[in-house]
Amino acid sequence: MVDVHPSKLTENVIDLIGKEWMLVSAGDESSFNTMTASWGSIGFFSNQPMVTIFVRQERYTYEFIENSDKFTLTFLGDGYRDALMTLGRNSGRDCDKIAIAGLTPTFTESGNPTFEEGRLVLECRKIFGQMMTAESFVDRECYEKWYGEGHGGLHKIYMGVIENCWIKE
Repeated sequence: MVDVHPSKLTENVIDLIGKEWMLVSAGDESSFNTMTASWGSIGFFSNQPMVTIFVRQERYTYEFIENSDKFTLTFLGDGYRDALMTLGRNSGRDCDKIAIAGLTPTFTESGNPTFEEGRLVLECRKIFGQMMTAESFVDRECYEKWYGEGHGGLHKIYMGVIENCWIKE
């Protein structure tokens, strides 16, 4: 992996997150979890390169993000859709979903989890966390579509400063 500044990323981040998907991981070598996500953003806030991710409280990864100062986003690229589906459909509470998905955990110099199969890894320091509320939705149709009956709980929004960015050569 080559260390690059996030401003050097040339990919369409809408496709990167919305079509390729990403793994959101937190914890340390003794205990960590990951989840598949297709909602988020990469941009610029407070004069720093930032990411925004959305995690529901019922997700096992939520506990790890809440208890960690940092998290990683790992993009696997083509050929990993089955692994991403496995990691999204199974809970780390109930099984070793990472082994089932066939991925190889590795850790950054700071001790944050990612995967050897990653083609792009963003290591982020958490700077903001806020629970969404039903009242905060201006567009009620959006709320009903994604959070109405039978859709699970509201997400917590996390923002993180991108401290490290690695691209596989």
